[in-house]
Amino acid sequence: MSGTTAMTWLVPAVLLAAGLGMAPVGATDEKKLEEDVIKTEQGDLKITFIGHGTLMFTWRDKVIHVDPVSREADYTKLPKADLVLITHEHGDHLDPKALELIRTPETRIVLTRICAEKVAGGLTMRNGDVRTVDGFKIEAVPAYNIVHKRPDGTPFHPKGHGNGYVVTFNRLRVYIAGDTENIPEMKDLKKIDIAFLPMNLPYTMTPEMVADAARMFEPKILYPYHYGQTDPNELVKLLADNKDIEVRIRKMR
Repeated sequence: MSGTTAMTWLVPAVLLAAGLGMAPVGATDEKKLEEDVIKTEQGDLKITFIGHGTLMFTWRDKVIHVDPVSREADYTKLPKADLVLITHEHGDHLDPKALELIRTPETRIVLTRICAEKVAGGLTMRNGDVRTVDGFKIEAVPAYNIVHKRPDGTPFHPKGHGNGYVVTFNRLRVYIAGDTENIPEMKDLKKIDIAFLPMNLPYTMTPEMVADAARMFEPKILYPYHYGQTDPNELVKLLADNKDIEVRIRKMR
């Protein structure tokens, strides 16, 4: 199994009976944001689970927001961004209002060609591009539908429109899939330590499709996210026999 040298997984200090860590970091009174801290020899990666497809990572003194959306959090109470990753143009992933609240003159924004039509000053990446941005190696990978389509036959997420991102935190490789299905290109993913895979219908994957995707590249830790009304425990059952993949459930409807 590939992974990071001498990596340990830190369990949050406060646990619920279900094993979920709760931390009110930047949260409103109505919504407490969960956190996990991943300890490595190179430093701690803090993951804040904001909701749906929206995440925040803190690595050393850097803050990375992923698909910030106003309906998921009060962005006046969250840290400003050093880096923002936007996977695609749909309103539950691209929200110019949220961007303005966390953006500074120094913030770097990585986005798709279509998103760049709505957000000025970003760095456009296409599927297959690899860039170093603000000290982070970022790989833009495909994210699209094969099976799930609109009534007119158009995929909910056409090939080439959206990005998934693999972000390397020193040696720790984190895959944020965006809105996608279990596409063949996932077989090309290497040494993924942490993966976020979407699991809501009809727009992305069933639990069975997520399990198939995970088996293609075997991340050490798998977080289903963007899962709507789908029961994430179905994924736990499907991968119960794979001891190399730890499925962690957090509140990411």
